[in-house]
Amino acid sequence: MASSVTTLDTVGTGLLSRIKPTYYDFDPGDTNLTAIAKVDMRDFQTFACSFVRTIGVGALTLQIVANSDTTTTGEVIVRSATYTSGEPNSVGDYVSLEMDVDELAHIDADNRYVGAKVAVATGTDEGVIAYIRGDAKRPQLGLTADLIQS
Repeated sequence: MASSVTTLDTVGTGLLSRIKPTYYDFDPGDTNLTAIAKVDMRDFQTFACSFVRTIGVGALTLQIVANSDTTTTGEVIVRSATYTSGEPNSVGDYVSLEMDVDELAHIDADNRYVGAKVAVATGTDEGVIAYIRGDAKRPQLGLTADLIQS
């Protein structure tokens, strides 16, 4: 039986009203550093990205990059980690990086778009990339909506 208590999210103050997760399938087919999508941080204070292993083993590089637009021209590295021992080498293993938008002002005040870049050890490695934009400046009901593609 469902609870009759009103949950925080139904009034726009719960966790799902303050974060915006986005997920990307990662199947690059090579070992080069591959750019994932960039997202706008205008309405958020924090950003985290994770790589979740689905196929493969071996070394992994994960970066958070920032730019004044959604291109790769002029982007800067905000965070970078390379995992060569203790890497995520089993299905379901994951690694994460995070940042605060205040860090962007120290690099370049115009850099409000952030994203991840990932490099894997073999061209057959695959995973899922998760972005979580958090601490929404204007929390709202439905900020984290379901996405089901037909």
